[in-house]
Amino acid sequence: MKPDILVLGSMWSQEMRDQLRQSFACHFMDAIPGAGDASLETIAGGIRAVLTTGMIGVTPELVASLPALEIVSVNGVGVDAVPLALLADKGIHVTNTPDVLTDDVADFAVTLLLSTVRRLPLLDRYVRDGKWPARAPLTHARSLKGKVAGIVGFGRIGQAVAQRLQGFGMEVRYFQRSAGPAPEQRSSSLLALAEESDMLVLCMPGGADTRHMIDARLLEALGPEGTLVNIARGSVVDQDALVAALRDGRLGAAGLDVFEDEPNVPQALFGLDNVVLTPHVGSFTVEARRAMGRLAVANLVAHFNGEPLPTPVV
Repeated sequence: MKPDILVLGSMWSQEMRDQLRQSFACHFMDAIPGAGDASLETIAGGIRAVLTTGMIGVTPELVASLPALEIVSVNGVGVDAVPLALLADKGIHVTNTPDVLTDDVADFAVTLLLSTVRRLPLLDRYVRDGKWPARAPLTHARSLKGKVAGIVGFGRIGQAVAQRLQGFGMEVRYFQRSAGPAPEQRSSSLLALAEESDMLVLCMPGGADTRHMIDARLLEALGPEGTLVNIARGSVVDQDALVAALRDGRLGAAGLDVFEDEPNVPQALFGLDNVVLTPHVGSFTVEARRAMGRLAVANLVAHFNGEPLPTPVV
């Protein structure tokens, strides 16, 4: 008899759904009438696993409603929306999908940085709006070569971003709370990193420990010629302070793939030419999403086969 699993979210491809159905009795939240707590009552007692995303996670209330829950498989790297301590206390396993999306996310971080400092969206609009034949004035862009890139969070993705930016002739510095590789590149503090950097790329995890780490003081330190790129979580930045700094020219530019209240983006950002906005798509490639899905399923299959989990978190 196939184990019953609850699948949260509606973003799953048909390929992924077919993979899941081969091994599990799947209950897709987007297919349950009402998709609310009441609709779970008839199946909750038999649910042994939850498949979710890094953004959706699972709530303590949902966990409490699933007495047979054994494992939560997260299709993504971030687990800040998952109550890890609670699940560990209950002996419930948690897995995620690291590594398989590292290169695509790092590529996107560099793409977003380049798009921001070279003002690509603005130049695209310049051509589309017919301003080129009229020789309307343009503001010069900035180059990467010779600049200092500060990376906040020097894990797999942060190091992959660093490797790519060094190829553009940038000096790389980083900060994270724990000791990391290349200690000679590590700044003494987050504030020091902002002061030493021309461009700051955020790659740290989300959650309570990193909430609003990038505050008004850090943005002031980065300065009116500085650029901020956030591919981490919207919660790591004080969004009100960021909007004010961009609007007032106290921060030069920002490339933002994540926001504090997704999918809601501050209206004040829409009219600013010094901002590039994307809808949380760092890993949004066919290859990365396929590999993530396969790994998320592999964790579930391994658990129910009594095998070691490929990528355990707890």
